Amino acid sequence: MAKIYFVDVTNRDGVQTARLGLSKLEKTMLNMYLDEMGIFQSEFGFPTTKHESTYMQANLELVRMGVLRKIRLGGWIRATVNDVELAFELVPDIKHLSLSISTSDQMIYGKFAGSKTRDDILASMVDAIEAARAHGAESICVNAEDASRTDVDFLIKFALQGKEHGADRFRYCDTLGYDNPFTIYETVKILGENVNMPLEMHCHGDLGMAEANSLAGAKGAIDSGQDVYINTTVNGIGERAGNADLVTVILAVTKSRGFADKYKLGQPIDLTQSWKIAKFASYAFGVPIPVNQPGVGANAFAHASGIHADGVLKDPQNYELYNYDELGRGEPELVETGSKICSGEYSGIAGFKHIMGKMEVTFADAEEARRLLELVRYANVEAQKPLVEDELLFIAKYPQIAKEILTLKPLE
Repeated sequence: MAKIYFVDVTNRDGVQTARLGLSKLEKTMLNMYLDEMGIFQSEFGFPTTKHESTYMQANLELVRMGVLRKIRLGGWIRATVNDVELAFELVPDIKHLSLSISTSDQMIYGKFAGSKTRDDILASMVDAIEAARAHGAESICVNAEDASRTDVDFLIKFALQGKEHGADRFRYCDTLGYDNPFTIYETVKILGENVNMPLEMHCHGDLGMAEANSLAGAKGAIDSGQDVYINTTVNGIGERAGNADLVTVILAVTKSRGFADKYKLGQPIDLTQSWKIAKFASYAFGVPIPVNQPGVGANAFAHASGIHADGVLKDPQNYELYNYDELGRGEPELVETGSKICSGEYSGIAGFKHIMGKMEVTFADAEEARRLLELVRYANVEAQKPLVEDELLFIAKYPQIAKEILTLKPLE
């Protein structure tokens, strides 16, 4: 049977969210956590955006070093030859690309103002695929933006043209969250039966159904015999009402009635990483985890009703579908209420040595300590918040990579 894989797009779609963003080090840490979790691919940025280039090259170096061991790193660009050329100019080592173009009549006439036809859309996509292959791209996904408002016959034609010219996957983008579980299942099943290639689900939450639609779309793909790749973001952070939440969709795939027994993951997922990655994303974005968020919300395992409390005390399975320790929860959280030394852009050597000493990090000499402190200062300038322990440890362990990640090259 076909399998389910996850492509997390926090570092691409999540950071496009209005009023939110991540530093390059924070994006790197998310890639590290996603790798530990067993996620197939991170859409880790925009290779045509100059300020992303050093961060992206540095993360690709982490792959070559074996630090990022399992995860693929893929870039998102528009499906144009110009974007392909620029991507490989700025990030020469990139190997995995998603090529995106709008396909609906609404977008063709409303966004492109009638300057393009459906034939132009197809031609641009085909030319971009061929250019990416010529540059050595190892995998290519063609994205139909606003697919849920696109005529299905045109989607089939779009996907088949992409496949014929070298695309590996077709991404069905419910860009405005317009679908519901019934419509997306039927459409995706038709696509899978007619194009015979792996499919991706990219769902937004404008109507509150991003996770349900992701699951239904995945079912449609697998029922048509195709592998499916579900797009997610950590904590559902994304444009407007957000994207399908990573942990919620994994729980739905692995725990929901009639799904977990029949539809299988393509590679193991370590659910115990859920709590850590959700907390980090919450801190990095500055957005609290909703109290009722599945798995990681403060109330996900909280009970007040007398009937519920009595039932959970007798057997947690009475009112808990899964155990909190499966999510990596259960350890007490310690909050310092006395004196605390934090990292900052104006930190001094004494405070820095104190912080690192608490993590049992030592320095070969004073010069090494000063060099690392300077990197930590720059990281704080970019993040505008104290670094977490894992970020500090990353800088101490991989100072040259950290330097590249923190390097921003102004326009020439």
